[in-house]
Amino acid sequence: MANTISERELAFLLYEFLDTDSLLQRERYVSHSREVFDATLETARQLAEDLMAPHLHEADENEPKFVEGQAKLIAPTHVAWKAVAETGFLSAHWNEDEGGLQLPEVVLRAAMSAFYAANAGTASYAMLTIGASNLLRSFGSDALKARYLAPMGDGRFAGTMALTEPSQGSALGDIRTSAVAQPDGSYRLSGQKMFISGGDQDMTENIVHMVLARIQGAPAGVKGISLFLVPKWLPGEGDALGERNDVALAGLLHKMGWRNTTSTVLSFGEQGGAVGWLVGREHQGLAHMFQMMNEARIGVGVMSASIAWRGFSESLNYARERPQGRLPSCKDPLSPQVKLVEHADVRRLLLAQKAYAEGSLALCLYACSLFEDQHTHPDVAAREDARQLLDVLTPVVKSWSARYGAAANDMAIQVLGGAGYTRDYPLEQLYRDQRLNMIHEGAEAIHGIDLLSRKVVMEQGAGLRQFMDTVRRDVQRAADAGLRQEAAALGTALDHLQEVSIALTALQRSEPDLALANATVYLDAFGRVTLAWIWLRQGLVATQALTGAGTEAANHYHGKLQAMRYFFQWELPQTEAQWTLLARVDRCAFDMHDAWFV
Repeated sequence: MANTISERELAFLLYEFLDTDSLLQRERYVSHSREVFDATLETARQLAEDLMAPHLHEADENEPKFVEGQAKLIAPTHVAWKAVAETGFLSAHWNEDEGGLQLPEVVLRAAMSAFYAANAGTASYAMLTIGASNLLRSFGSDALKARYLAPMGDGRFAGTMALTEPSQGSALGDIRTSAVAQPDGSYRLSGQKMFISGGDQDMTENIVHMVLARIQGAPAGVKGISLFLVPKWLPGEGDALGERNDVALAGLLHKMGWRNTTSTVLSFGEQGGAVGWLVGREHQGLAHMFQMMNEARIGVGVMSASIAWRGFSESLNYARERPQGRLPSCKDPLSPQVKLVEHADVRRLLLAQKAYAEGSLALCLYACSLFEDQHTHPDVAAREDARQLLDVLTPVVKSWSARYGAAANDMAIQVLGGAGYTRDYPLEQLYRDQRLNMIHEGAEAIHGIDLLSRKVVMEQGAGLRQFMDTVRRDVQRAADAGLRQEAAALGTALDHLQEVSIALTALQRSEPDLALANATVYLDAFGRVTLAWIWLRQGLVATQALTGAGTEAANHYHGKLQAMRYFFQWELPQTEAQWTLLARVDRCAFDMHDAWFV
């Protein structure tokens, strides 16, 4: 059984749902072809099947070890990293003059879904390095780019993002790591960072840490944060490495899942100060870092959807092969048992997983296509529309995919029953790996507040209006194509979303704490509306493609339509209770006193 998302599913999403072929008309991609895109997907799939999936369990059982001040990983991780680097995935999206292939963002992220489904703990090193190198490409000086970009692209150096500290998590305005300017233009950093994924490992010659710190004398809060490049090893003569920087691995954290990705505590400056260089402008570090953070949030969404899809596939395969019991209508105890998939409640669990996993993956790749349009669409107005829509969708892409990815993996275990709870099958590990995705790159509450207090109000609500207008156009298209029931339901949900958004936005001006008290519920409801839209779009494609489709394709399209119906009949109606709670500005949690928890 395949450990990666099916070729048929990715082809549907890229070429029917998103029309990725149309990118070939853009100047940046004229040298590419669909054959190049497909070859990229196949290379990633083969690499994931051959070099990542086989050590999924081994890496979980043999997590990284702290040996003589360094994190040591199992050998198959080294082999997989080398293959990812040699096949060009770390720099595939870069410009040709940077040494890249100018691969579309959406194709790269679709290819990387294979890595995530096969082995998230190993694949995360590539995701982090790509994000760090993109940050350097956008804001680094020419000197820093010349020194660090090429080795990050070819896999000799890896990258990280170092934000969190022992005394604070998401409250980045309170970070204490300090930076002191030096006469030579460098800085000396001192402080400690915690929960730094990939913060140390023995696969690469060097590690490039993108570190948030506060320059001596900087303003308090987020407006005083700057971004620095701090390598593990300092530069030497030419391209050679110099002496060890004052960055020490203080400890490894032992996690529930994602065990093959080191989670580190890093100490900067214990021996006089870690040497670093400013990236971008002083006091603009958080604004710069948001590029990597938002990119990582979409990456976590893709990873969540991919792990959910893997769990769905594993449980579907088991349900098709495992005989168990008889249907309620069968009264003959001597009759053959039926396969698990014949039971209606098992099909419910499978259908819910399909709706969550395929819906989330479609949403994530749609977000990647918006990123693509934001940067390469030939029309300036279309680029701006894409930016606004991506801004408002990013919290949903990350949070909804992670929460319901975990729900899908929980259901996958349930399909197998007791067997799913054992290590004989990968489902319990997939769930443990998945569970982190609801936490890192911003927990749900952070994204709920971000969505309601920033994203839906920024630029006088332009992003929300863009979302509403885009969805309403698709609602009309779906109604015209015969999907009237679903179109009407989504239209009504949009009306409720708009009403609640206006009311809560107004309340923020007088009582912001109360207005944002139920922001996580708002995020979930917004997510349900968004996924209903994504499923309506998939259903529209399937409806139009069914005529003349062969048996295999027709089964795929019918599956899409049934998953769409499930979402509209089981998931979207849950927003009714959410709208009621949000409209009355429910105070139950808000008014709870600490002392009453007893």
